[in-house]
Amino acid sequence: MLVRDAMSTVVLTIGPAHTLRKAAALMSARSIGAAVVLDPDGIGIGILTERDLLNSVGLGQSPDTERAHAHTTTDVVFATPTWTLEDAAQAMAHGGFRHLIVLDHGEPVGIVSVRDIIRCWAPLRQHAPA
Repeated sequence: MLVRDAMSTVVLTIGPAHTLRKAAALMSARSIGAAVVLDPDGIGIGILTERDLLNSVGLGQSPDTERAHAHTTTDVVFATPTWTLEDAAQAMAHGGFRHLIVLDHGEPVGIVSVRDIIRCWAPLRQHAPA
């Protein structure tokens, strides 16, 4: 199976000036664990994850004043729709993260998460011989 078969194509994109509270509210409303941060004048494409939000709150920072740009991961590993799920899982395991932004011709077209990969693999494993 390929990343395109597992990825979510509905991608939440936010700007670098969004507060962490706004980002968390948008992520919560969509039941997702990451948002793509688009900053054409700065970092380009980054990712803000639930872990980033948790770390900020754990440090006692205010989600009402902290901005996404200060917590965005910019050293991002990107996948393409034609990667295999094994390639994506290996990149996640190697990098210690749970989400990959999927780019096609330099544009974000999806996000694939560990959960997406598990959803694809679990039915296959149920039918595998013991």
